[in-house]
Amino acid sequence: MNILGISAFYHDAAAALIQDGEIVAAVQEERFTRKKHDPDFPSHAVEYCLEEGKISGADLDYVVFYDKPLLKFERLMETYLSYAPAGLASFKAAIPVWLRQKLNLRREIDRGLGGAYRGRYVYTEHHESHAASAFYPSPFEEAAILTVDGVGEWATSTIGAGRGNKIELVQEQRFPHSLGLLYSAFTYYTGFRVNSGEYKLMGLAPYGAPKFKDLIIEKLLDLKEDGSFRMDMRYFNYCQGLTMTNRRFDALFGEKPRKPESEVTQFYMDVAASVQAVTEEIMLRMARHAQEITGMKNLCMAGGVALNCVANGRILREGPFENIWIQPAAGDAGGALGAAQFVWYQLLEQPRKVEPKSDGQSGSRLGPDYEDDEIEAFLRTTGADYRKCGSEEELCKETARLIAEENVIGWFQGRMEFGPRALGARSIIGDARSEKMQSVMNLKIKFRESFRPFAPIVLREEVGDYFEMNSGTESPYMLIVAPVKESRRVKEGEEAMAKARGLEKLAINRSTIPAVTHVDYSARIQTVDRQRHERLHRLMEAFRDLSGCPVLINTSFNVRGEPIVRSPEEAYRCFVATDMDVLVMGSFILEKAKQDEEIKAASRASREQYLAEFQLD
Repeated sequence: MNILGISAFYHDAAAALIQDGEIVAAVQEERFTRKKHDPDFPSHAVEYCLEEGKISGADLDYVVFYDKPLLKFERLMETYLSYAPAGLASFKAAIPVWLRQKLNLRREIDRGLGGAYRGRYVYTEHHESHAASAFYPSPFEEAAILTVDGVGEWATSTIGAGRGNKIELVQEQRFPHSLGLLYSAFTYYTGFRVNSGEYKLMGLAPYGAPKFKDLIIEKLLDLKEDGSFRMDMRYFNYCQGLTMTNRRFDALFGEKPRKPESEVTQFYMDVAASVQAVTEEIMLRMARHAQEITGMKNLCMAGGVALNCVANGRILREGPFENIWIQPAAGDAGGALGAAQFVWYQLLEQPRKVEPKSDGQSGSRLGPDYEDDEIEAFLRTTGADYRKCGSEEELCKETARLIAEENVIGWFQGRMEFGPRALGARSIIGDARSEKMQSVMNLKIKFRESFRPFAPIVLREEVGDYFEMNSGTESPYMLIVAPVKESRRVKEGEEAMAKARGLEKLAINRSTIPAVTHVDYSARIQTVDRQRHERLHRLMEAFRDLSGCPVLINTSFNVRGEPIVRSPEEAYRCFVATDMDVLVMGSFILEKAKQDEEIKAASRASREQYLAEFQLD
């Protein structure tokens, strides 16, 4: 039985293929088109999934879309009518797209599949897709389910339960009252791009103080004990306008929205800290209420807000659940996977097998892979100097040595990750002990804001030695934030941090792993185990044996404004165009210092082009 799930036309288009209940492939369209958060029909992603499944469109039994367009259109029209005549500009911008494309979804999918598919189309509700993506791959036989995002059709958050092969959503909050849209409103206000800059807001928050938390709760929200709330829509503009907030909102906080790329002042840091604190409070209340009404000991989460790993960490530490599992592709892309699984389990009533302590997501490595012969065939066309390691041991030991010498490494191995996080397949890695590595990676590799933190990867069996987590605790998808252990902190740094303000904190050495210790002593942790990340695990063991440290930096293999690299060509271009020192692809190692002058000159030219694009972003 072949089931293809699709998400498209709103944000992060993707496709996922299920064959007899097994996840065969899942990938975002952006990785092929190089257009970040590409919302268009995922024709390339569909083609890849069919190739991976060794089938054609004619072999599909079901094609399922991740939400109900007619129900969403109903919400759109009701909203415009409620605010009329305000919102005319937004209405005129939205309606032609709906009439041309979104209301003719079957025609669009038929076209995307080349007319080969003749079977049944299924449309799940948006939050059903999220819930399915959260529960079905989880390692739990039963669990509470919490989905939180901007908006689907009408729902903005839901609470439910999963048991065996069935899920049931029992409560929902409805548009326009939305935690995702509240967070996006503050993303807009602090000068970042909505639907892509929310993680910047989360990273900025620790530099500020939550001075406006009470103001947000008192003026913008009517917050209940169960985490439900109503927003005072007089302060917001997203129902009827082309911006998220309005002048009343500006007057409440006393400043206009920050202009993109302008200086981030202490005021906006405090605003970020405040909305982050409110978000954590609401998420904690929602989680406690979910446990009260379901009685479950496990929690599964999805939806874009489930990518707020700081809130997730608090739910794990302070909430009522023994275990939580979060869909790695928690946003709209994951809806494609959830929709396909919903059909298999919920509609077709297929049995579900659960492996204790092992999820069904395969480390979220569900995208394209490249063998050594394909990589070498490409490298020969570049004229680059490279060498092939003769064994796994040689590759890992040599890479570990290069990391210990404070080189920045592009690491391109195995199947590409599904979701927004690089999990060790398309990663840039470095020595977490280096005091200069955070600024080097941000400014010379990623071309992005200096305040942005980097995440650590740590051997699972040693996580408790460095972070406030039990040894062996899993966080394989970089979706949990935990504090760095007191024993790893630098006492002099703690004293200096207490006196520092804003970006002054960046210059202070905070721990023995400073490159991955955020200014509030937190870290967004990814645990690495041999089962999910065999080669990366061996590399980290080699680095630990060499340095005594089981922790490395891990960030996504891309530069600002660009999707994570998919192919050897894209990885090589990123290597050439940045100050990356080493590229490790498959069994091959390329060192920047060993390249000839022609390639170094091309590197400088490409870097200037990237910087020009950065200035225009």
